[in-house]
Amino acid sequence: MISKDLTIRQLITQYPQTLSLLMHFEMACFGCPSAQDETLEEACYVHGYDVDELIDQLEVVTNG
Repeated sequence: MISKDLTIRQLITQYPQTLSLLMHFEMACFGCPSAQDETLEEACYVHGYDVDELIDQLEVVTNG
């Protein structure tokens, strides 16, 4: 299950298929060394996105 407390690193490690969605949201956090331990909630705050909306879309990508 994807939660807002999941770090970008954990998300990508557990669900590599989410990379394209992160890129769609212009969240290239996986390439930023300082953001590897940033949570989804923190990344969304920095980029101005609603974390719940992103999680909903990530769930679709990971669950088919």
